[in-house]
Amino acid sequence: MGNSERIVKHLEMTQAIIDRMGRNSFQLKGWSMTIIVAATILIARTSLPSPFFILALIVPIIVFWILDGYFLWQERLFRGIYNDVRIQIDTDFKMNLKEQKKKPNGRWRNATWSRTLRIFYIGESVFIFFVFGISFFC
Repeated sequence: MGNSERIVKHLEMTQAIIDRMGRNSFQLKGWSMTIIVAATILIARTSLPSPFFILALIVPIIVFWILDGYFLWQERLFRGIYNDVRIQIDTDFKMNLKEQKKKPNGRWRNATWSRTLRIFYIGESVFIFFVFGISFFC
């Protein structure tokens, strides 16, 4: 196997990991939305919703947000590996995540607090408070 074939194989392996992380993130958002819809139906059918409904719904949203941030972080780390591999002349098939974590955007916190995740999960939380407020005060 020549050097260019090895590079292509390494890039394919890395891209498969990036795709898997993206699918995981997409599925988490789907599960989160499913819980929100089920909760909305439950709140609407309850004559007097308890304030504990909010807590019972916010906790899963926070957990999904943390998990989604983890998958986005991993995806970013592997994208960094991909970018490093594509400019190499030869590869040893190493996927050095420690090196990627040292880069400016290589922190888990940065991924978890990314603009897209904030918009999505804060939006879900606001929606839950809105639905709860309407059903509680009406």
